[in-house]
Amino acid sequence: MVSNINQLLVQAQTAYNAADWSSLIQYLQQLILGADSKHPEIVKNREYLLTLALSILEVGDFQQRWEITKVLTNLGNIAIPPLIDILKDEDAEEELRWYAARTLGEFQQPEAIAPLVELLKTDDDEELKAIAATALGQMGTVAIAALSELLLNEDTRLLAVRSLSCIPQTETITPLLSVVQDSQATIRTAAIEALSSFRDERIPPILLNALDDIAATVRRAAVLGLGFRPDLRETLDLVTRLQPKLYDFNLDVCCAAAVSLSRMGCDDAAKHLFDLLISPQTPTKLQLETIRALSWVGTPSSLECLQTAFNQITSETLWQEIVTVLGRVQKPQTTQAAEILLKILPSQHPATEIVSVKSALALSLGQLGEIQAIEPLIWLLADFNVSVRLHAIAALKNLANNTALTADLQQRIAIALAEW
Repeated sequence: MVSNINQLLVQAQTAYNAADWSSLIQYLQQLILGADSKHPEIVKNREYLLTLALSILEVGDFQQRWEITKVLTNLGNIAIPPLIDILKDEDAEEELRWYAARTLGEFQQPEAIAPLVELLKTDDDEELKAIAATALGQMGTVAIAALSELLLNEDTRLLAVRSLSCIPQTETITPLLSVVQDSQATIRTAAIEALSSFRDERIPPILLNALDDIAATVRRAAVLGLGFRPDLRETLDLVTRLQPKLYDFNLDVCCAAAVSLSRMGCDDAAKHLFDLLISPQTPTKLQLETIRALSWVGTPSSLECLQTAFNQITSETLWQEIVTVLGRVQKPQTTQAAEILLKILPSQHPATEIVSVKSALALSLGQLGEIQAIEPLIWLLADFNVSVRLHAIAALKNLANNTALTADLQQRIAIALAEW
C-alpha cells in the first residue's frame, strides 16, 4: 500500500512539473478522496498535497477549479488559511476569489466566517459579495450570529437576509423577524419568503399583515406563504383574507392568490376562483392561472365550476386549457373529469369544431384512463383532421396499457387501431 501511495505522490509531482493539471487532479483525487486517505503516509504529506491542489486552483480552467475544490475541502482545516489569503487579495483574479469564497463555505468552520463577513462589509464586487453570502448560508447554524450582526448595517442587510434564508434552522426566525418592516421592499420580500418555510406561531400574523404591504413583491410573498398553511384555513379565515388579492392591482399578486386559494382545497375557494374566471374583466393570463387553480382544488365542486365555465366563456385558449387540466385530474376525481369531457365531445358546443380543442379532448381522455372513453375515442378515429386522429390513436394506446381492461375491451381497441 505504501508503495502505491508513494507512486501516486511521484506521479503527482511529475504531472505538476509538466503542468498537466488534468492528470494532477486525478492523482490528488485518488490520494485524498480514496479509501486510503487516512493512511499515515498521506497524512504526513497533506501540506505538500495542499500546495499542489492550490496550484490548480490558481491556474486551472473553470472545470479544473471546480473539481479541485472537493479535494481542498477533504484536506481539512489546513486549507482554510490559504483560501482566506486568496479571498483577501484584491489583486487576485475575480474567478479565483469566487472559488475561494465558495470553498470556504463548504468547511462550515467558525474561522472561515470572519473573512467572508468582512468581504460583505468592504468589497465593491456585488457578484463576489453574493457568493460570499451564499457561502455563509451554507455554513448553517455557526454563521447565524455573524449574519444577524450584518442585519444592523443597511449596506449588508439584504445579503444577510438572503444568507439566513439558506439556513433551514429555526434559529434564523428571530433575526428575520427583525427586518420584516424594513424600509427596503427587497429586504421585506426576502424576509417574508424565508419565514414562510417555517411553522412557527409568530409568522402567520406577519404574513397576514404583509398582505397589505405597499410593495407588490411583498404582497405576493405573503400570499404564497399563507398558501402553504391550509391547516390554518379556518382558524385565520384564510379564504376570506386571500380572496381580495385575486383583484390586486398587480397581476403577479393575483396569480399567486389563485394558486394559494387552490391549496385551501375547499368549495368556498372554488367559488371565488369561478367568479374570477368568468368575469369579462379578468385578463387572459389570470384566467389561465385560475383554470389551473380550480383543477388543483380537487373537489367535485371545483370540477363542476370548470364545466360551467366551459359553457360560459368564448375563448378558444381557455376552452383548450380547461380540457387540458381536466386530463390531469388525479383520483378519486378522474371519473368525474372524464364524464365532463365526454359530455363536451358529442355536444354542439362551438369548441368541438376547433381542431386544437378536439385534439386536447382526445389526449385528456387517454390520460384519465377511464374505460368509458374507449368508444368515443374510436369514433374520433374517423375525424377528418389528421391531428385529431393521431391524438385519438395515442389515447387509445394509452388506454390499452390499462391492466384493468377486460380481454374484450383490449381486443376492441386492437381492432380499431388495426384499421387505422
